[in-house]
This record gives sequence, C-alpha cells and structure tokens, in this order.
Amino acid sequence: MKNPKITIGWLYPDFMNTYGDRGNILVLKSRCLERGILVEVIDISLGSQASEILRADFLFMGGAQDRQQEIVYKDLHLKKKFLQQAVEREIPGLYICGAYQLLGNYYITAEGVPIKGLEILGLYTENPGKKRLVGNIVVKTEIEELKDQLIIGFENHGGQTFLNKDMRPFGEIVRGHGNNEIDPNEGVYYKNTIGTYLHGPIFSKNPRLADWFIAKALKVKYGEDVQLKPMNDRFEFLARQQFLTQDHA
Repeated sequence: MKNPKITIGWLYPDFMNTYGDRGNILVLKSRCLERGILVEVIDISLGSQASEILRADFLFMGGAQDRQQEIVYKDLHLKKKFLQQAVEREIPGLYICGAYQLLGNYYITAEGVPIKGLEILGLYTENPGKKRLVGNIVVKTEIEELKDQLIIGFENHGGQTFLNKDMRPFGEIVRGHGNNEIDPNEGVYYKNTIGTYLHGPIFSKNPRLADWFIAKALKVKYGEDVQLKPMNDRFEFLARQQFLTQDHA
C-alpha cells in the first residue's frame, strides 16, 4: 500500500468533548503518523455539510452534558441519513457516552425529558435509579482480534443504556458498571461501529484498540488487509499494568 492516508471525521469537537475525549484524536493521529500513514482531520459540526461525514475513513464523537447533547441532537437529525450510511458501509466509528446514547432510539435526561435518538442502533437510555455510575472500568471485549486483552477506562454517566436482543455489546464487565446496573454488558458493537461509556481517553489506555480502528479504516478504504508496523508501547503497557493491579487490589 503506497502512501496510505486516513481522513478522520471529528463530530462536534466544540460540543462533545468531555473527560479528555479529544485525546483519542491525538493518539490515533500520532500512531498513524509514526507509521507513515498520512492523516487529515475534518471537523464536522453545526453548519457543516452533512455529506462531509462520508468523506471520513474513521468517525469519532465524544461525550457531553445534557445541554450540549440536545443542541447536537437537533443538528445530527439533519445529518442522520449520511451517518447511517457510514455505519452501514462499515466505516469505523467510535462514539463515547452521550454520542453512544444518541445512536439509539431515545434518551431520557436527568430531568426526565425524553430526547428522540437517531434510531441507527437498537438501544435506548433511561435514568431508572437517578444514580450516576462512576469509576474505573475493565471490560472483556467481544472483538475477536482483541479477546486476549482487557479494555480499560473510566466511566461517569447517569443514563443507563439497554440493548435490544439483536444488538451485540462491545464487551462484558469484569469490573465497573457498564451500560446499566442490571446486565453485564458494556457498550455496543455493530459492524465497525463501537459505542461505549469508556472515557479517559480510551485509546491512550488501549493502544491495540486504536490500532484495530486504524487497520479497519485502511481495509475499508483500500480493500485489503493491513499489517501495522509494531510500535514501542512500553509506557502504555506499564500504565495498564498499574491500572489493572490497583483496580483488582
């Protein structure tokens, strides 16, 4: 593959960027550039052409508070057709917390106000216990290529999400809360789209997950499997070991 390039579509960076979610863009870009993969980042927000979504090889959207989410929801409903096309075309995408919630059928705010979701994925979010689910989280992922490695992060959400029976979770909780207080699921995994409650940012703690997205983006764009050059993740490994040791202590 000669001179590969990835275009990252960053959805609503000015509204949806809680708990350091923008760090995922920085990590993904760095890991691409170190391997000689060119990167273009396009901001897609209020006033952006909806068709910009289909320019992206990887889509990212972080979390936010209810007020910001309501503003974004109204605009995204105008862009829904293009986002749905991207998901069905298997364009890799990572959607964190509030972004994850809006992919579903509806979301009920902490004040009890229902907000219609995009209905792209079969899930819904409520506030059954009026309680925030907060803390470090460890997940055994459903992604085949990553089943030998736990996914770690930090969650802080009041909404509790429930998947329809035909939806596959991102993973199963080892430690923490995940989607809700009832079942062991965390997030959702559909084609190359992942919705999750893991903040942190997730890529800095899980570099192999970042590489999974890079490889998927290149495969979808160029039509061939890619073997990414290994990187020195010694410090990431040490940070993960400390996290897991403390979390299981």
